[in-house]
Amino acid sequence: MTLGVSKLKIGKVFARYRRTDALSERVRRTLVRTLYTQPTSLAIGAINGIVSSAIAAYVSGEPSLLYACVILSVIAVARVIAALGLSPDDEGNTTRQLEVIYEIGAFSYAFLIGTISAMTLVLDAGAPVEVLMIANATCYGVGICARNAGRPAIALGQLTLVVAPIFVASLYIGTLPFIFLAVNIALLVPAMASITFNVFKVLRDSIGSAETSGRLAEKMRNLARTDVVTGLANRAGLNHDMVEKLMGIDDDQMLALFWMDLDRFKEVNDLLGHPVGDRVLTEVAKRLSEVSPSNATVSRFGGDEFIIFCEVEDRKESERLASEIHAEIMRPFRIDGERLEIGASIGIALLPDDGLDADSLMQNADLALYHAKVNGRKQSCFYDETMSRDLARRREIEAELRSAIQKNELSIFFQPIVDLDTGRIRTFEALVRWFHPQKGELRPDEFIPVAEETGVIVTLGNWITAQAAKAAAQWPEDVTIAVNLSPLQIKAPGAALGVKNALREAGLDPSRLELEVTESLFLDDNYATEQFIEELSEIGVRFALDDFGTGYSSLGYIQKYPFKKIKVDRSFVSGPDVGKKTDAIIHAVAELGSKLEMDIVAEGLETVEQVRIVREAGCTLGQGYYFSRAVPDYLALMLLAQENETDGPKRALG
Repeated sequence: MTLGVSKLKIGKVFARYRRTDALSERVRRTLVRTLYTQPTSLAIGAINGIVSSAIAAYVSGEPSLLYACVILSVIAVARVIAALGLSPDDEGNTTRQLEVIYEIGAFSYAFLIGTISAMTLVLDAGAPVEVLMIANATCYGVGICARNAGRPAIALGQLTLVVAPIFVASLYIGTLPFIFLAVNIALLVPAMASITFNVFKVLRDSIGSAETSGRLAEKMRNLARTDVVTGLANRAGLNHDMVEKLMGIDDDQMLALFWMDLDRFKEVNDLLGHPVGDRVLTEVAKRLSEVSPSNATVSRFGGDEFIIFCEVEDRKESERLASEIHAEIMRPFRIDGERLEIGASIGIALLPDDGLDADSLMQNADLALYHAKVNGRKQSCFYDETMSRDLARRREIEAELRSAIQKNELSIFFQPIVDLDTGRIRTFEALVRWFHPQKGELRPDEFIPVAEETGVIVTLGNWITAQAAKAAAQWPEDVTIAVNLSPLQIKAPGAALGVKNALREAGLDPSRLELEVTESLFLDDNYATEQFIEELSEIGVRFALDDFGTGYSSLGYIQKYPFKKIKVDRSFVSGPDVGKKTDAIIHAVAELGSKLEMDIVAEGLETVEQVRIVREAGCTLGQGYYFSRAVPDYLALMLLAQENETDGPKRALG
């Protein structure tokens, strides 16, 4: 009766266990794996059972025990072979298969070892044999509950099959000691069931927690590798995918890295706001994902830069893909009714042609992107070795330029700007010259762009302003000095203070300083630019708009900022396209200057005919080789001295 109740309780526990077990298949397999983790303990138990049964058969002399021992030996050996031959790590072995195979062997062995123990009692094989087999069977049942607690159904099934024959044999014999033994066995099953399920719960919760932690860790890794705005891979994700692809690449496989930068994207953010900018980036990401190969890694590298890393057949396929990217990006965007058009510059590097690792590939694609921007934007540029040589050259110039500023190896030359009516010098424009001790004279177009790229232009610009102010302080008070300023210099912190310090140290009246700026300065509509111009205008510094007509010309600049002078670019005066149209442009600008009471400077004057034309057009000032090249400070003083002696230069002004 007690055994029946116990079996009913165990059955209910099993049923509830099956209903409520919500572990994933992966966790279940982990638990099943515990059945196979220690084949050595399985072998030890098998040897122990075989030896004990053999001793019982030998000592008792009962043939039935011998037969049972042989069958037990076959089952035990088969179990050990199965445990050694079946791997839970082999995906070909399903979890259910592993369970069934183990159950057959385990249940057969447990029932047989229990039956042999019961036979020693019924056959009255002798107290020593009976004690040996009963102890062996019950210890096996208890021990198996701990070993196989990962699958309670198997563990308790084995325990039940081991003790059930002994329980029945004890009741069959019916003496008081054996009845008490049956009671103990009946109590052993629920007690071990409780312990087994507690151990199982701990195992299951631990594995479940580990699974949850693993999923969270994987989720965090994915988040760490994903850009929050576009959903593409970020830098970390790109690096991860690049390493994976590079590790699995075949020797003859080609990879391409496309480094793309959106042209003038900052204007979208500034004019329409960052939310609209983010939506543009999201749409760009979508288009890039659609046009890229299925195996490509598409990432947002940062800001408005994107990188596509993928396998390609050859360079021609890379060119085709770059063209498709351009076509997709240049299709107009529609956001909140606004029609936006955005271009892109793309730098391309190929593996193995342009690099054998991720770092060199990215560096060379970045160089190619730089050249695509310099060459006019909205185009693709493949890397070639000359770019690396140019980079090395720029780095060399940067280092030497910093040293030249410190060692005072640079010089300031001055080119006069002449009044076209009187012929007198009104202004000198300060121009930097670099006479390298080993390389000779380096042209400004060699080192000025490098200075702007590297930020050295800020230091260089302040130095030029200071030197020019000192030279101008030695001139007559009616002669001013003009200094060109880079947009980077103007937007640098403390830019206005640097100019004020130069004026103060030179003792030069601020009204004698003219700062020449180009139209590119105003493209970003930067607040720092407005502050710079306003702060210096208040103390009397004058501003001139340089190279007018060559950039994004706008009358809005002239209306907004306090320009006193406009310089018409030399391409309208002495360029290859000079003609009726350029003459009309000069006339229009000159008339505009007259109405606004501004001086108009014609640059690049080389002949008396050009001087005549611009003067008749209405230009008030002229600059160029016709009057003088840029000269050192002492020759500038001589020009001024000669002018005073002769009351104006003798050269004809047309």
